[in-house]
Amino acid sequence: PQQAAALSVEDSTICTGVANREAVEPGTSFSVSAGRLFCFSKIAGIQESTDIVHVWYYGETERARISLGVNPPAWRTYSSKIIQAHEVGSWRVEILDASGNLLETLKFDTTH
Repeated sequence: PQQAAALSVEDSTICTGVANREAVEPGTSFSVSAGRLFCFSKIAGIQESTDIVHVWYYGETERARISLGVNPPAWRTYSSKIIQAHEVGSWRVEILDASGNLLETLKFDTTH
């Protein structure tokens, strides 16, 4: 419980890529032609090695759930999701701690 309270999302973004441990072309609206999008997260306040979870939703439908290991004291990590050509509309990624507590929600949309 105390571990969960200490964990924080220092920075997170949806982007078209990750290079040199930094987000590439971050934004809140993307063309489905991008093909793949990334959720890049910087996690701070890590007391001991644990996991965070990126849960990708298209509308209200869960499309992916990706567990990512993080290590003290801070860690950068990311997940990615292939975006299908027909998946136009509202998306979100929920960042959870290992206990399932919501740390942050990132909203974005896809267009033609």
